[in-house]
Amino acid sequence: MNSDLSRRRVMQAAGVAGWMPSAMAAAAARWPLVEGPGTPKICLGGARDEAAMRRIKQLGVDHVLGGGGKIPWQEADLRSQLARAKAAGLTVCNMMIGGFANAIYARPGRDEEIENVRQSIRAAGKAGLAVVEYNWYAHRAMEGYYEETGRAGVGLTAFDYDRMKDLPALPQEGAHTSEEMWANITYFLKAVVPVAQESGVRLALHPNDPPAPLSRGSQQIMGSVAGWKRLIGIVDSPANGITFDCGVTREMGEDPVEVCRYFASRKRINHMHYRNVIVRKPYEKYTEVFIDEGQVDMFGVMKEVVRQKYTGPIYPEHPRALDYDRERGPIRGYPGGGGYSGEVFNVAYTRAMLQAAMAS
Repeated sequence: MNSDLSRRRVMQAAGVAGWMPSAMAAAAARWPLVEGPGTPKICLGGARDEAAMRRIKQLGVDHVLGGGGKIPWQEADLRSQLARAKAAGLTVCNMMIGGFANAIYARPGRDEEIENVRQSIRAAGKAGLAVVEYNWYAHRAMEGYYEETGRAGVGLTAFDYDRMKDLPALPQEGAHTSEEMWANITYFLKAVVPVAQESGVRLALHPNDPPAPLSRGSQQIMGSVAGWKRLIGIVDSPANGITFDCGVTREMGEDPVEVCRYFASRKRINHMHYRNVIVRKPYEKYTEVFIDEGQVDMFGVMKEVVRQKYTGPIYPEHPRALDYDRERGPIRGYPGGGGYSGEVFNVAYTRAMLQAAMAS
C-alpha cells in the first residue's frame, strides 16, 4: 500500500475518532429539551383544586388556563388566583373573559359592559396575567355535535351541520348579519385594545367552532381565515390577536401550517389550541379524533410555531373519551369528550412534537 495513502487514512480515522466524542457530547448537552422563555409552553385547564393542580404538575406541565369570573375583574382576586397556582408550581398564562352579550349584539348597556372589560384588562395587567381570551359568537352551533366511536370503542366528537342548519334564531340572541357583527366588534376593539396594549396584556379571540356557515340565523365572523385576517387589521396591535386552532383551521378546509405561518409571522397568535380532525366536508361535517390520527400535519404546525419563535401557550385540548376515564364517573363536556387519561395522551404527544421541533 502506498505509504502516503496509508498515512492519510490513519489521520482521517483519527480525526473521525476525535470528532465523535465531542459531537456526541454536544448533542447530549442539549437534552432534555425543556420549555423556557424562548419556547412555546404547554398548558392545561381544570386546575380547580390542589389535587387537580398536582395531577397537572405530574405531567410536567407548568402552565394553566381558566376563567376569570364575573366582570369587572378585581386585581386582588386575580393575584390570589395566580398566587394559588404559583404555590403549586404553576403559572396562569391565560384567562377567558365573558359577560358582555350586550356588546356582542349592540344592545343598550354595551358601553357599561365594555367599561367592565377595560377595567378587567387593567386588573389583569397589574396582576401579571399575560393573555386574556374571549369569544364573539352570534350563536355557537353546539346543536350539531354528536358522539362517534373510534378505535377500540373510544369516544370521538363529531359535527354535522345538517343536524342544526334549519334551527330558528333564539329570542335572546336574534339573527345577525356578518356586517352587523363586524360593526359591533370594531366598536369593541377600538375601545379595549388600547387598554390592553397599555396594560401589557394580549387579547386572543377564539375562532367560531364549529365554523358553521349560518348558526340559528346568524352569520359568524370568525368562521373563516378571511375573517381572522380582517380582525387583526381592525386595530393594528400585537394586543389584538387570535387563538390559533389548527383543528378549526382544518375544519374549514384550510392548510394549518400555512395559516399558522401567516399569523405567527405577524405576531398575532396570542394563544394556541393543538388538536386534530378528519374532515368530510369543510365547515359542515367532521370528526375530532386522537391527536395522532387526523388530517392535520401536527409536526408541521409545531415546527412552524417554533420557527416563528412563538413563545405563548399551547393547549392540547379536547381529549378523547377513554374507558379508563368513563369507568371513573361521568365525563362532562362535548359528546365523545374525555378526561385525565385522554389529557395524558395529548400532553405526551404534544411534548414529543415540541421537543422534535426544537431539536430540528
